[in-house]
Amino acid sequence: MDNEVLKALRERRSIRRYKPEQITDEELQAVLEAGTWAPTGMGRQDPWIVAVQRPELVARLDAMNAAVWGREHPFYGAPTIVLVFGSDPAEWANSTADGSLVLGNMMLAAHAVGLGSCWINREREMFATPEGKALMRELGLPDGLVGIGALALGYPASFPPTVKPRKPDYYRIIK
Repeated sequence: MDNEVLKALRERRSIRRYKPEQITDEELQAVLEAGTWAPTGMGRQDPWIVAVQRPELVARLDAMNAAVWGREHPFYGAPTIVLVFGSDPAEWANSTADGSLVLGNMMLAAHAVGLGSCWINREREMFATPEGKALMRELGLPDGLVGIGALALGYPASFPPTVKPRKPDYYRIIK
């Protein structure tokens, strides 16, 4: 069985090198809109999505993430960073799952419109710091949110040379 969605699922890869030019507003809108259609627990639509294209803020996010990771340029030079936040998991148990589904939808949408993306971690730690909390206020987000993850987003400068084969016992069917 095959169709465009299944093909996109097989072909999408994490991109770790980006061209410097900014993506179009139309491409960004398509990616963000796809995120809003992700399923969420009880239809709560808990996640908050923030797309950042301002170069000085992209650089600030890069530095904040690098401080947590201990390596330089964790967003791989992507011109757009998409942050996903959610309620504190102590307040909403589905927060991380809901935000993860949003990120997954946006990665597939990015691939579908010819963009590259890479899921970036460490947003929980970044936005738990005083600097991160201050930035969340600057972004106009409500209090009590936590970072779920982010996407590096842009035009791919290169693609992964190989694809790891799927492990043979990845799934089981019990009848």
